[in-house]
Amino acid sequence: MIGAGKMLAESGAEPGTLRANVTSPNGTTAAALKVLEDNGLGEIFSQALTAARDRSRELASG
Repeated sequence: MIGAGKMLAESGAEPGTLRANVTSPNGTTAAALKVLEDNGLGEIFSQALTAARDRSRELASG
């Protein structure tokens, strides 16, 4: 994860572009990503970030 974050920060590329560049077509990572995408990982992640943001705002307002 640290390496991926560093690569993203230093490259200036879009995250999806970097992911596509390091994922072999029909490879193990591609298979895993397909399962995650098919089962709604993007929506779950979005909901988690929204919940964290909302709670952060609650905590900040006292």
